[in-house]
Amino acid sequence: MSKVVTTYHQRVAQEKRALIVTAATALFLELGYDRTSLARIAERSGVSRATLFKQFPSKAALFDAIVTESWATADEEDPPSAGNIVDGLSTIGRRYAELLSRPQMTDLFRIVIAELPRFPELANAQFSHGKMPYFESVRGYLLAEHEAGTVRIEDVELAATQFLGMISNYVFWPTLLVPGWKVSAERVAQVVDEAVHTIAARYAAPGPGPSTHD
Repeated sequence: MSKVVTTYHQRVAQEKRALIVTAATALFLELGYDRTSLARIAERSGVSRATLFKQFPSKAALFDAIVTESWATADEEDPPSAGNIVDGLSTIGRRYAELLSRPQMTDLFRIVIAELPRFPELANAQFSHGKMPYFESVRGYLLAEHEAGTVRIEDVELAATQFLGMISNYVFWPTLLVPGWKVSAERVAQVVDEAVHTIAARYAAPGPGPSTHD
């Protein structure tokens, strides 16, 4: 099979996968996870049942794909190199704010919250396949800055939580809970900038002590 034909089939498969994930997300929100069948998802997405089952043999596998798609930035972009905490956190902060601003992220959390009493495994999937890998990438970056001597952070897990929380508490949670809530791009940039400088100031590496010489 030629490379051109292979590439074509891969592109078609990716397009169908995107249609399936979009249809499944919409149906989970409309009908609930339990009442949404794979057959209904195939019908909504416009693909055959055989195509759907080939890509997603179960509803759980399909939900995992929704999680992966929602947190895709964590896999697509490497964390910045250590050496400048302000530049590095600014990059991470902008990426995180953009990630939280995606409609599919809000959709994911709404599905998980709505279905949590009956399907706790959805929350587990969201946590283990989405949030934690992303969190670990940020924690790893802060650890690299600590080891490089740029900052002094004894508890990198706490520092990562502080940084991400300062952004998500303003950018994401009101949007999730309050219909029609909007945050301007200028305000988001300000929130990220303040979070960056708060962490940089809190964990600044101590400078040299005062000279003992006259």
